[in-house]
Amino acid sequence: MDAITLVVTALSAGASAGVIDSLTDDIKESAKAAYRKLHQMTEQRFRGNPSAEMIFAEHAIDPNSYEAPLSKKLIEAGASDDAGLVAAARTLMEFLDHEGVESGKYHVTIKGSKGVQVGHGDLQVNKW
Repeated sequence: MDAITLVVTALSAGASAGVIDSLTDDIKESAKAAYRKLHQMTEQRFRGNPSAEMIFAEHAIDPNSYEAPLSKKLIEAGASDDAGLVAAARTLMEFLDHEGVESGKYHVTIKGSKGVQVGHGDLQVNKW
């Protein structure tokens, strides 16, 4: 996953209702702190750019609708070269992936199929 996609995915997961709250108690506070750090770092990167600030604020309210505009603003702001920002996004995603939260890891469209399994480490048995 490229740096911009990682940052946007982490921000979207953190902003989505209930994602962090669905984590187990021992990891929830750490994930909240990681999201706050990522959010603050992104906010700092956009400081002084009213258009980017507005899109970032709207993304926090409606992550799905604002993923593409946020990606564009992050690219324009040079966020892919910000090692700290990328590391903060990676940290949040590690908390979410550790807990098995749906964090955008898979994007699958399946039509007219039988016996399809998507994921990792699961067991599927088909009997015809």
